[in-house]
Amino acid sequence: MQFETAVSLKPYNSFGLPAQAGRLVRIRSDADVRAVVDHPDMGRAPRFILGGGTNVILTRDMPELVLKVEVPGLRLLRETADDWIIEAGAGVPWHTLVAWTLDQGWPGLENMALIPGTVGAAPVQNIGAYGLELKDRFESLDAVDLVTGRTVTLRQEICAFGYRDSVFKRALAGKSLITRVRLRLPKAWQPMLGYLDLSRKAEETGIAAPDARTIFQWVCDIRRAKLPDPAQIGNVGSFFKNPVVSAEQCRDIIARDPHIVHYPMDDGSFKLAAGWMIDACGWKGKSIGHAGVYEKQALVLVNRGGAVGAEVQTLARAIQESVYGRFGIRLEPEPVIV
Repeated sequence: MQFETAVSLKPYNSFGLPAQAGRLVRIRSDADVRAVVDHPDMGRAPRFILGGGTNVILTRDMPELVLKVEVPGLRLLRETADDWIIEAGAGVPWHTLVAWTLDQGWPGLENMALIPGTVGAAPVQNIGAYGLELKDRFESLDAVDLVTGRTVTLRQEICAFGYRDSVFKRALAGKSLITRVRLRLPKAWQPMLGYLDLSRKAEETGIAAPDARTIFQWVCDIRRAKLPDPAQIGNVGSFFKNPVVSAEQCRDIIARDPHIVHYPMDDGSFKLAAGWMIDACGWKGKSIGHAGVYEKQALVLVNRGGAVGAEVQTLARAIQESVYGRFGIRLEPEPVIV
């Protein structure tokens, strides 16, 4: 267990916000978590779990004990007639996992290429992109109970996945630390091209039946064109969730704004494009202090240099009020704001 004091968290959050951890422990195994739980001092301290820092907005210094998750490892756990079951350590970057599976000849995650963050954070958020969510490939995960130090295996029904949601944001929030995640990749693979950006790529290239590697490259190209590189411009990717509304609500909004981008869901509801609504309210390219709305994608808030957490909060609230005033929809932030 590696223990550090007075650690700057600016390099560990992709928005590049200034904050300091009074105490930080690097978690590289279940044993490290148990050592924290059993420690006479740290075992009683409030804790904050930090993965890749790509889905967090830090507005203050952290008096909590920061558990920096860095569990390594990628492996094929087993193979069946129908699937490959893979296992990844919680500290592995998500995109590294996606690229690795394709290198092994195991498709199924390509639509979620280039999503920032770590494998351990993926179930917490139930990450997703271009018609695919983590829950669609999820097998199970291992997590260590932060009270008992016991490792438990959780399957899909316990994880209670929803749209950018899971039990780890609710009943188990702050109570367990994910160390390993297992995914099931089906051998009966089919391309998923339902989203407009991907269908446009298919039309532009004339490739009606792309393979997984091609879709992977398309997704990377699309995301790089829309989203800034956090190494160049601080950001956490999509800042707001795309709101889901009833068919009746969607019809009412379309009656007022016929061009609003919307997608039908399996249950009859509709997902609205939050970025389109923010753009329609005139926020693209605007700033409050050193926090701004990205010029190429209104769903992304960025650090224009020297931003602090309070400026990001102020900007986000102003956008929420604008969208609510015009559309009657209250946007919810995707990142955790602390």
